Amino acid sequence: MARGSLRVYLGAAPGVGKTYDMLGEGRRRADRGADVVIGFVEDYGRPLTRRMAEGLDTVPRRRITHRGAAFAEMDLDAVLARRPQVALIDELAHTNVPGSRNPKRWQDIEELLQAGIDVISTLNIQHLESLNDVVAHITGVRQRETVPDEVVRHADQIELVDMSAEALRQRMRHGNIYPPEKIDDALRHFFTTGNLSALREIALLWAADRVEEAVLRYRSEHGIEQPWPTRERVLVALSGGPEGDTLIRRGERLAARAAGGDLLAVHVARADGLATAPPERLDRQRALTESLGGTCHTVTSDDPAAAVLDFAQRVNATQIVIGASRRGRLGLLFNRGVGERIIEGSAEDIDVYVVTHEAAAHGRFRRRRSSRGPDTARRDGA
Repeated sequence: MARGSLRVYLGAAPGVGKTYDMLGEGRRRADRGADVVIGFVEDYGRPLTRRMAEGLDTVPRRRITHRGAAFAEMDLDAVLARRPQVALIDELAHTNVPGSRNPKRWQDIEELLQAGIDVISTLNIQHLESLNDVVAHITGVRQRETVPDEVVRHADQIELVDMSAEALRQRMRHGNIYPPEKIDDALRHFFTTGNLSALREIALLWAADRVEEAVLRYRSEHGIEQPWPTRERVLVALSGGPEGDTLIRRGERLAARAAGGDLLAVHVARADGLATAPPERLDRQRALTESLGGTCHTVTSDDPAAAVLDFAQRVNATQIVIGASRRGRLGLLFNRGVGERIIEGSAEDIDVYVVTHEAAAHGRFRRRRSSRGPDTARRDGA
């Protein structure tokens, strides 16, 4: 039996329209002849959402009593018995009431997928497990219901439901999200412009990473070696020499010029385990890279140039930053000739920047083998 597909509507905050869009997709599939049912939808009394659900077959909820109180949960067994082609199931991160077969709704959905049923669900970015601490710092509210990132990343489709902070606040003022008695409090606390803008940026960047992940997987599966630049990704090659701090800062400025650009640093360690650079210096450069929002990596090889090029291809790098000696010759990494070999071996879609150590602090560097423009001298801010 073929596994069902999972589609997730991802939003930055409640009220952006995830459930509405999920129901809209369900209606479109039903109009095309698919057997679509509502497994669980929470409309929170929103009239537009409620009207969008009208006409779709709904599986009745299961009533569960816990500590003397009655709760309504998705009836997993009833949905499985109904065997629709598509099930619409809201709130992927929801925690089921004790007494349910699975602790979490995403586990219920996994059973439906294994049964060959396609599932369409919804999720707010703050419910991703990896972002729990970040969101708590931004909003002052720690989300108790989370879903492992791996579950969402394995979705067949993720659609970002986007809305500006002010548009969402306006929707709140109009009573389209919460009932009137909760509006003022929500606008003063969770739904501030700063909170919503930060959550929106996090959602956009997380979704962009998912696109990058899909590109890398496709390239690997199809044996494609040349990079496909979905966004700028700057790779700094570190020898462990004193020039590394300058190269890292130069790489960060290059990445910052492109919205959402990534900074990575790589050091090539010898295969025999012998140190090629003082460990304390590499530790400092790793800390500097991470403080600038980048990631630091170590690969093992006796061929530094080939190792840097291979790593650049694997991470889909668009730019490589290397160092030149004070005399201007390309001999900075481990021995003379490594820089030249990186330039000669770089793919057509990778720009190689050669930074002179003394001059780099003043913004001078040279770009070699760029396929996106002529080889020209550049200054910081150009």
